[in-house]
Amino acid sequence: MLLPSPLTVSRAVQLPPEMAGKRAPAAPRDAALRLRTAGRRDALTALYEAEFGHRSAAEILNRRAESGEVEGEPLGFARALIALVEERRPSIDASLMRLAPAFPLATLTHIDRTILRAGLAEVVHSRAAAPAEALAAWTALARTYSGEPARKLVSGVLGTAHREGSTASAERDGGATDE
Repeated sequence: MLLPSPLTVSRAVQLPPEMAGKRAPAAPRDAALRLRTAGRRDALTALYEAEFGHRSAAEILNRRAESGEVEGEPLGFARALIALVEERRPSIDASLMRLAPAFPLATLTHIDRTILRAGLAEVVHSRAAAPAEALAAWTALARTYSGEPARKLVSGVLGTAHREGSTASAERDGGATDE
């Protein structure tokens, strides 16, 4: 009698029949990441709509929350991010003009400008998530909502801002950067 070779034996774990076709629940860290990602997307939507000048982003987000479109932890994350962007918009815009002089804010599309503002606010001014996580998330949002050229722009601008911030904090603390 021939025994199957170890290479032909399947080592896949069989799920119970009631779980067939379903994914296993995500780890808590992944769940928190998903909640922050949803909050970023909700903030982006409200900030983008506010670019057209009819209402503030906070009013837009509140309207969406009242209608049940946004709720829970993503709502809290989005509110904090919107408040940060609106509070620091002049300094964020000044930083964007310095970091991307070849792309004046007035010439950027509404969505690109909104992604850059929100991304810079989170990467530089927020402690809600690690800067590397925020940078990756905003780069992914740029790819999704604007395309590959915007992804490169967002990645370059936010990456430079993060490196400058890391260098400045290391110099302030008297140590080396963690990169």
